[in-house]
Amino acid sequence: MDTQLLLICFLTFVIHLIGTLAYSVRIAGVRTKRIAVSLALFSILMLVSRTSNSFLQPFLAKRVETGLGVLASGSLLGDFRWLLISASLATVAGALLIPTFQRVFCRAVLHFQVHRSVPKLILHGFFKGGLSYIRDVASVPAAGNVTEIRSGHGVSGRITLLNVGATALWTVGVFASLYAGVLDPSVRVTSSSLSSIINGGATIMMAVVIDPHMSGMTDDVIEGKVTEGQFRKAIVWLVGSRLAGTVAAQALLVPAAVLIASVARVI
Repeated sequence: MDTQLLLICFLTFVIHLIGTLAYSVRIAGVRTKRIAVSLALFSILMLVSRTSNSFLQPFLAKRVETGLGVLASGSLLGDFRWLLISASLATVAGALLIPTFQRVFCRAVLHFQVHRSVPKLILHGFFKGGLSYIRDVASVPAAGNVTEIRSGHGVSGRITLLNVGATALWTVGVFASLYAGVLDPSVRVTSSSLSSIINGGATIMMAVVIDPHMSGMTDDVIEGKVTEGQFRKAIVWLVGSRLAGTVAAQALLVPAAVLIASVARVI
């Protein structure tokens, strides 16, 4: 694995790590009773994710352009497999970091409520004991939260399956469209533009079905209609389904690329 591929894998890792940690923001919002502030502060991390994504696509496109002349499609396919593995590893890492992150995020929310300043919050996090606090509260997921999933779903099976499908499509979208250009270089520009359709479909699934369901459940916890234990179980199921989606993306990569290349030839 060369330096360029390592950089692209790192950017992919960051994007999916932040996406997984987003689940812990709802837990922090429930515990602090500050949902709006929690989501607003998390948008700072989303800027990091979007910045990583902005660098990821041109770096990956450049690698494909270079590889068309000197590498076989099988070698580039191996690169895409590594990127999907990075996405899965990031999801696992994010799942393990959720307990620590939600504790740190709770403190950040409470600090912001007092000072109402993002720059002060950042300075506090890096220079005024924030890093030592992370060390003090660092922990792994409780075994009970994981074993409780055997007693039933925290969310419906429909939502779980939709999350698997949406995550798989969102994960594979850009990669499949670029690999379609490898399979048929004559339509690689058209193929790369089709990634927005795949990602758009995944985004619609999340925005119309999954996110509203979790938002409603978050409000139910605050109102006492759903216990925090049930809510944590729902988070465990969603994180697990997200991991399953990144794994399913491995199986979708080649079929999706072939389909995209076929559509690009017809357009």
